[in-house]
Amino acid sequence: MIARISGRLEEFANGAALLDGGAGLWYEVLIPAFDAERLSRRLGQDVVLHTIHYFEGDPSHGQQTPRLIGFLIESDRAFFKIFTTVKGVGIRRALRALIRPPAEVAAAIQAKDADLLKTLPEIGPRTAERIIADLHGKLDRFAGETVPAVEQIPEAGGEAIAVLVQLGERRADAAALVERVIAVAPQLDSPEEIIQQAYRLKAGGA
Repeated sequence: MIARISGRLEEFANGAALLDGGAGLWYEVLIPAFDAERLSRRLGQDVVLHTIHYFEGDPSHGQQTPRLIGFLIESDRAFFKIFTTVKGVGIRRALRALIRPPAEVAAAIQAKDADLLKTLPEIGPRTAERIIADLHGKLDRFAGETVPAVEQIPEAGGEAIAVLVQLGERRADAAALVERVIAVAPQLDSPEEIIQQAYRLKAGGA
């Protein structure tokens, strides 16, 4: 089972990333809609993707193709696995439907907000109600990881949050740290500088 891949992002198009993993190995990885914009800004950079390895096709006809799905944040992979347990919500459908961050979708499910779920591509009224019936009460740990709206965080700040989560911070804590950094040092314009300042603030420094 392939659980994580790192490499240079060479191409990104039509919901799929092409990673150069070195040693002559190139991996095609399907990317959920909510990660697409953020990943597309990292062309030419090294990335780490938390992956799901599955087989697509009809095994009864011997037609199965191995596929990889990649997530920038490990908890998003865990949410995706739970989300796709709902009858009628297959992997490909979920990849297209999840245009909003998992924390926002999880919060809607916990609040039984079918109207928000119906705004997701390919999620109609019946599917929205089925998602709520199957998953309500099971997503507290994801719904609690809310982050500020994207428009309130500069691009470098969003990148810094993603890296901090990969380094072990809870998403809500990472977002709070980045917000503090932006408040005290708005001139910082790279994820690396923001992360350094975030750890200084966490340690009690200025």
